[in-house]
Amino acid sequence: MAEIQETSSAHKGRKNKQKKMNIRVDFTPMVDMNMLLITFFMLCTSLSKPQTMEISMPSNDKNLTEEQQTKVKASQAITLLLAPDDKLYYYEGEPDYTDYTSLKQSSYAPDGLRSLLLQRNRDAVNAVNRLKQQKRDLQITEEAYRTQLAEIKGGKQTPTVIIKATDGASYMNLIAALDEMQICNIGKYVIADIAEADEFLMKNFQTQGELSQQLAQATH
Repeated sequence: MAEIQETSSAHKGRKNKQKKMNIRVDFTPMVDMNMLLITFFMLCTSLSKPQTMEISMPSNDKNLTEEQQTKVKASQAITLLLAPDDKLYYYEGEPDYTDYTSLKQSSYAPDGLRSLLLQRNRDAVNAVNRLKQQKRDLQITEEAYRTQLAEIKGGKQTPTVIIKATDGASYMNLIAALDEMQICNIGKYVIADIAEADEFLMKNFQTQGELSQQLAQATH
């Protein structure tokens, strides 16, 4: 609270007295007010939450043996290799590490990886679209929708995608690849460690590609 103190001073030879007022403001109550405000904002303000991404990984079938779980059917497997500088390579089935042409290059653009996955998973995508329409028309319940959706994504003829990232690949590259799994209704995918043979295949592919470009420039 503010206090006013009056002081008087008299000068010799003068009859009038001059009064001085000193104002003193006490800020002690402001401490309590600040504490109340801090407490109020702490209770009423939502703190920043960490940004996370939910990953729906395929569940293991208990009816399959361990050997069957680890061995993916070659004709249905697509292996993605996430390389540095936002480069993306893939091979279908079992790779031929002696032939660099077994490796193909793609991109994270809609006409790249998404086009490949939609083409390989066309039947499942069409089935999911029909199922979504039935849900919108209220022909099936939410529980039935989720059950049938899992059955479609986990069908025997649906592809299995193996995602392998190099040390030079960025976190956003992995996020982009996982987003395509959801967009293309891929129900069977897994994140695995990249093998030295895969890195050798990419290096050989890049080397042969650079040699081809140099040869093409030399001929013109």
